Amino acid sequence: MQFELTKEQLMVRQVANEFAQTEVKPIAAEYDEEEKFIWPIVKKMAKLGFMGMCVPQEYGGAGADTVSYAIVVEELSRVCGGTGITVAAHNSLGTGHILKHGTEEQKERYLPKCASGEWLSAWGLTEPNAGSDAGATAATAVLDGDEWVINGNKVFITNGSVAGVTIVMARTDAGRGVHGISAFIVENGTPGYTYGKDEKKMGLRSSITSELFFEDCRVPEDALLGERGKGFIGSLEILDEGRISIGAMALGLAQGCYDLGLQYSKEREQFGRPISKFQGIQWMLADMATEILAARFLVYYSAALKDAKKKHSLESAMAKLYASEVSARCANKALQIHGGYGYTRDYAIERLLRDAKLTEIGEGTSEAQRLIIARELLK
Repeated sequence: MQFELTKEQLMVRQVANEFAQTEVKPIAAEYDEEEKFIWPIVKKMAKLGFMGMCVPQEYGGAGADTVSYAIVVEELSRVCGGTGITVAAHNSLGTGHILKHGTEEQKERYLPKCASGEWLSAWGLTEPNAGSDAGATAATAVLDGDEWVINGNKVFITNGSVAGVTIVMARTDAGRGVHGISAFIVENGTPGYTYGKDEKKMGLRSSITSELFFEDCRVPEDALLGERGKGFIGSLEILDEGRISIGAMALGLAQGCYDLGLQYSKEREQFGRPISKFQGIQWMLADMATEILAARFLVYYSAALKDAKKKHSLESAMAKLYASEVSARCANKALQIHGGYGYTRDYAIERLLRDAKLTEIGEGTSEAQRLIIARELLK
């Protein structure tokens, strides 16, 4: 059993870490405070191949394995959750859906633009009344001649208003439940496709989360992504892979919180000595380090299963569940180590704590992950 990264994966980690520390970390607080999207960082990441990590080289991507991709998301999230989730949603959801279910023509048309960073991608599944119950999708797509007419709206869509292309799930066959939902590729600027507000969020404020509206939005017949009626089933496959991304993001945030807590505990003195000398603080650090290592093995293992083309629904759900809850615990403990100073915006731990909370909600809540895990165990 292999527990060590390959030379190539270690190199990816070094590059991603250096980029995160030198390019992302210095601007993370500013972009969070001003709620500005990280366009300058996206352009720089594209040059390093981060925007097309798992896209084959024939389509302009880096052609990397999933473990390497998870490492990139982890290292970026270690200093800025907004950067991590932007890369995660773009790679694993929008671009990933085209890569997995697109025709050759669709891949040739869209993947090079996504991999190069010319276009960001988004993924539209969630609706006002279809969150955890994604099968309750109400958006519709009706075939009219050689065009599909889409009506409905989506909410909480990462990269929504800044994406060049969005994958949209809509109901094409009434009365067929989840088997009547199909996926479509919709380009930015298509008539009838508009954006609502960009959400004012608690955390991840340097990423964009948008409402999407479709009012008689017409797309060509060949905008159908995958088979008609198979969009929901395809979405479940994409979510399995997306959970690896969010697990990696949560892992990075947990590591970032630990880093800050450890450093501060060595610098802060009370009662004449660094607070790291006190057993209460040492136990916090020990718990964080142990849980982070366990989460890392789960995330990397689920990624390795995907690379081996093995089923990983159970492991991805476990990785996402555990890493996200570890992230939240580490954020709280690291802020506690900082005391009153950590509660101010002068210290990065406050921002990372806000970022970490989303990982217990996005791409399936912790409660939904437990249902998925139990379902897999009881098969």
